[in-house]
Amino acid sequence: MSDINISTLDNLIREGRKFAPSTEFAANSVADASLYERAAADRLGYWADRARETLTWDTDFTETLDWSEAPVAKWFVGGTVNAAYNALDRHVEAGLGERVAIHFEGAMGDTRTYTYAELTDEVKRAANAFEALGVAKGDRVAVYLPMIPEAVITMLACARIGAIHSVVFGGFSAEALRSRIDDAEAKLVVTADGTWRRGKPSSLKPAVDEALAEGAHTVENVVVVKRNGEDVVWNDSLDRWWDDVVGSASADHAPVAHDSEHPLFVLYTSGTTGKPKGIVHTTGGFLVQTAATHKDTFDLHPETDVYWCTADIGWVTGHSYVTYAPLVNGATQVIFEGTPDSPHQGRWWEIVEKYGVTILYTAPTAIRTMMKWGRDIPDGYDLSSLRVLGSVGEPINPEAWMWYREVIGTNGGKNGERKEHPTPIVDTWWQTETGAHMIAPLPGVTATKPGSAQVPVPGITVDVVDEMGESVGNGEGGYLVIREPWPSMLRGIWGDMERYRQTYWSRFENMYFAGDGAKKDEDGDIWLLGRVDDVMNISGHRLSTTEIESALVSHPLVAESAVVGASDETTGEAIVAFVILRTEPGEGIDVVQVLRNHVAKEIGPIAKPRTILVVPELPKTRSGKIMRRLLKDVAEGREVGDATTLADNTVMAQIAESLRK
Repeated sequence: MSDINISTLDNLIREGRKFAPSTEFAANSVADASLYERAAADRLGYWADRARETLTWDTDFTETLDWSEAPVAKWFVGGTVNAAYNALDRHVEAGLGERVAIHFEGAMGDTRTYTYAELTDEVKRAANAFEALGVAKGDRVAVYLPMIPEAVITMLACARIGAIHSVVFGGFSAEALRSRIDDAEAKLVVTADGTWRRGKPSSLKPAVDEALAEGAHTVENVVVVKRNGEDVVWNDSLDRWWDDVVGSASADHAPVAHDSEHPLFVLYTSGTTGKPKGIVHTTGGFLVQTAATHKDTFDLHPETDVYWCTADIGWVTGHSYVTYAPLVNGATQVIFEGTPDSPHQGRWWEIVEKYGVTILYTAPTAIRTMMKWGRDIPDGYDLSSLRVLGSVGEPINPEAWMWYREVIGTNGGKNGERKEHPTPIVDTWWQTETGAHMIAPLPGVTATKPGSAQVPVPGITVDVVDEMGESVGNGEGGYLVIREPWPSMLRGIWGDMERYRQTYWSRFENMYFAGDGAKKDEDGDIWLLGRVDDVMNISGHRLSTTEIESALVSHPLVAESAVVGASDETTGEAIVAFVILRTEPGEGIDVVQVLRNHVAKEIGPIAKPRTILVVPELPKTRSGKIMRRLLKDVAEGREVGDATTLADNTVMAQIAESLRK
């Protein structure tokens, strides 16, 4: 992580719109302002109460937090708990076995529905099957699966027996998979023959075969789900069909209580050194904060809500807000295997209408893509069931936020009706490392602002500081830090505690810092500015790429934008913008000049891009993150780096062709 010598970030863009919750929504909301008061009065007491409200503990904890070995925390010390029991069995025991846990919608239109009773039985069978293959408490299980129910079942089966799952995103290469298998020393791999992508079969097992072909490894068995029927190479000494080992297993399995600090999973995230970091999360604290924030942030009413988070289980959002929190809270959720544009661009809205989805949680990149496709598509569906909209993954541009509110949030049905009170939007900031929401509005309390995550979650202590670690004033920018330990915090980097300390705790004394810049507005609300590494030094001014992207997207010509800094002999760094147009410009319109002038008007002349390049698409991972480092390679005339994790590996060729023209 670069050590940037700045006191504050220049923050020049202003946003004055504000939207209070409706009286009706506020009157029926799950969370109210008293949560902030409770947490402020006694932070640890607050989390102890939430822990006992949220989970069923086999053994109650005796101490809420042990911070004596900082920066390694121990939460809910002495308590024992089982994640799978809390997500499944206890709901069945409470008489909720017939409630739908998962509506699965396959990429090809196939569907499956699991009640809590049915899902509990499947997880018990998987737990028995894994144990029969020699998996025991503390062993690591690599999960390389598409977004299908077996992915959730596998994760919960591991949690049930105390095995530690390590999910590897199904879009990663064999080399990336092998590096994660080796680092965690995985004993079992669970995969599938393949999946479906835009109507075509896509293989998965060959990547596992390739990963395990070279050299010694720790894997003893590979369990394979039959998903798309592709022919696979079979190794009798390693490979087992899911239907054979899980399908024949008993549905009688008693959960074992694990210490609150027992590792629940390792999830790898990219590291600046090239070696992925295995982020370790433990059981008790992770479950408490994810479930509490899922309930509060989304105003969850599990008896009536249908929740849909569009994230893949290969990312932390799919761990926290698909596999664990919704099920711990007894919610009904939708899981979707496919893409938003297959077989047509209304696929998501078709699913919302079909299942009566009430809570939708997705990424800004997806929202901007929908903007590009036009409002006629969502306007053709009945989205009146939606009552809370969420955003996750990166800062959301104010104009994308407003489109989300005005197009999706006011949809009152197929006949063109519009809701009197638009659906509230909750923009959430958190990370793989934090495990759960850290900054987010409460939809029944907060007057929301387009583009701002706004306020720390009750019980969380977030600040924006200058280079000396001192709090900045309202209207100023700096580094985003967390001043106090939190329940769902990472407990280290797998096998490398020194790297954990150096990466997250060395920049500021006794404060967690993971590299994001932020600003406080005049009200003290927090605006995320993206990675500090993405802050540009333009003639001595520190400017955020996020703010310039927001200014570009606010122009009616622009659907999406990505901004990078490129070396410049005159200014040190120059702003280079890549834009996707929403519509073709009229004859004689100089798009570049129009957009440069627009940025100057929105932010100031200093923020005018030196270069604006109109491109057909932006390089994105399947999770929707824009890979700005590849654009920086283009901007500085270098050969483009590794692009294997892109959702569409032809994008960089399209950009190159566009530039050539």
